[in-house]
Amino acid sequence: MQKPERQLRDLRPALVFLSGELIAVPIPLEREDVILGRALEADVRVNDAKVSRRHAKIHTIINGSTGATEYVISNLSSRNGVFVNGEKIEEAHLTHGDKITIGEHILRFELLDEIDREYQRQIHRLITHDDLTGLLSSRSFFSELRRESARAKAEGRQLCVLVMDVDHFKLVNDTYGHLTGSKTLEEIGQCIIGIMRSGDAASRFGGEEFAAFLLDADLAQGLIAAERIRAAIEKAEFSVIRQGKAAASHRVTISIGVASFPDDSSDPIELVEIADSALYRAKREGRNRVCAYREMSEEESLRPLPHRID
Repeated sequence: MQKPERQLRDLRPALVFLSGELIAVPIPLEREDVILGRALEADVRVNDAKVSRRHAKIHTIINGSTGATEYVISNLSSRNGVFVNGEKIEEAHLTHGDKITIGEHILRFELLDEIDREYQRQIHRLITHDDLTGLLSSRSFFSELRRESARAKAEGRQLCVLVMDVDHFKLVNDTYGHLTGSKTLEEIGQCIIGIMRSGDAASRFGGEEFAAFLLDADLAQGLIAAERIRAAIEKAEFSVIRQGKAAASHRVTISIGVASFPDDSSDPIELVEIADSALYRAKREGRNRVCAYREMSEEESLRPLPHRID
């Protein structure tokens, strides 16, 4: 059955990743010319070594007499070429459902209405977020951290990574049961989100371990934010689930390790490992505390905070 005319007018072009780190993400094509490539300034950034900095362009053409809209993809002299539905092209007209391959990534060109776009957003959220806490999954966290580290390096900015672990969490499950344990992790996730700023990111790594990164934050700011999280969790009363209902409350504490980019490492994976080693030092020193990977220099301790962290 043909869609009503109103729905046809509501259709908007988008690219949906079918593979890679951004799988199921709908990218709206809101400009007349949209550049696909590896460069930070690309409209659709594809983090792939086989993708050129400016790899391809999608150009929107509106027929002045009929009002019909066409979408044309062009190869921008890329090293490895552009493929549409498996065929290498220099230029091609796109229709709904066409599959575009650049490097090792596949994107589908789609004309989506608002319901379609919301569906794609929900699918992406299910793939990229932990269903218990609503925080990023570990895979999505590393994807975002790699992207923000590259941006910070290009723009000469700093960021901090926090790795967190709930102290003696097994006792929660043993004492109150796994329903209370799951509810506690959910509420800890909300505590962490409540302290993070817009643009920062938090993740559940699995079990009772969490991680976060703070944009435009040096080591001093990272330590302050980590201490706020630690103190908030220490003071919080967490739900105890009895026969499906919350009754009474219990308390937990958390240990946190902090590392800074680029002073401690400019490699995002190593940065997390460094923060993790600081976390285990916090555990060894008695738990319920924040530890940095290294001591702050005198210059760092005297440096004014350039951005608010609240």
